[in-house]
Amino acid sequence: MVLLIVVSVVLLVLGFAAGWKEGNVDTLLTWTYIMVGLALGAVVIVGLIVGAANDPKSLVKLGIGLVCVAVVCFLAYLIAPGAPAMGMLQQPSAATLKLTDTILYLTYFAGIVAVLAIVVGEIRLAITNKKG
Repeated sequence: MVLLIVVSVVLLVLGFAAGWKEGNVDTLLTWTYIMVGLALGAVVIVGLIVGAANDPKSLVKLGIGLVCVAVVCFLAYLIAPGAPAMGMLQQPSAATLKLTDTILYLTYFAGIVAVLAIVVGEIRLAITNKKG
């Protein structure tokens, strides 16, 4: 883990030192994709190990959850426009623009779900406290 942080800091410092030329931004985006992939992989692997150790039936729930997340990611990818970046003379590739828009849509969706969870949780808490 420390190695990943060191590599991230080195890439960041090199990017600032070089003035964020086109190749540096692409390298940073690629490293970001690698880090997100490693984080997701770690969550899945740890979830599998802990789930199998505690309750083997929880693996079915985990599988259903992973399929749901994959469907949401796929839908976000389908609706992502991949529009050109505003204010950039040198545009990233179309695939990079599509993936960036997909991640933005996933962020919007996660934010909306978080706010809804907070509101529903507070309403539920208020109802259960009123009864007691």
